[in-house]
Amino acid sequence: AAIGPYCVPVVNLEQNLGQLNVNMVTCGGQATIPMVAAVSRVAKVHYAEIIASIASKSAGPGTRANIDEFTETTSKAIEVIGGAAKGKAIIIMNPAEPPLIMRDTVFVLSEAADQAQIEASIEEMAAAVQAYVPGYRLKQKVQFDVIPEDAPLNIPGHGRFSGLKTSVFLEVEGAAHYLPAYAGNLDIMTSAALATAERMALSMLNG
Repeated sequence: AAIGPYCVPVVNLEQNLGQLNVNMVTCGGQATIPMVAAVSRVAKVHYAEIIASIASKSAGPGTRANIDEFTETTSKAIEVIGGAAKGKAIIIMNPAEPPLIMRDTVFVLSEAADQAQIEASIEEMAAAVQAYVPGYRLKQKVQFDVIPEDAPLNIPGHGRFSGLKTSVFLEVEGAAHYLPAYAGNLDIMTSAALATAERMALSMLNG
């Protein structure tokens, strides 16, 4: 249920400890918004786009009946929590057999910035997510493309952008305690919710 403010533990949990309800966004949001936020704390982000690819077997009737809600909620949270001026989300349900582990791609267009600083910020954020989702990892090295002003990138519906394009490739493997390892999308939601609840409980105990 979409009740309360959006919450991604590594990004904004501390600001929401007093809330009665928080909205855990989506599996794609929990995986990718930390990467957008990692870039936005270094440079102003104009546009961020995420593609979440999950195993078809891990998508239940609730997910299938709410694809539009998934994309709308994730896109909005990319802006509200991730810090992007504009956000876009795409979900792919892959029917491959054997089922594939959750993979996420994050494209961020920002103002020109120090690439080493952005990469360090992304790696630091990934380590923070790993604290409660051990199967969360960068699949490969962060990629950068400089987009010059005389050859801007056109994003349909959003206009032309120049600056720096950052590409992040993620993999989320489930712990396989109960759900299969390929269902990282389910694991990251339950793990994020558990981390949030534990921190809120600790805050209540400490008064």
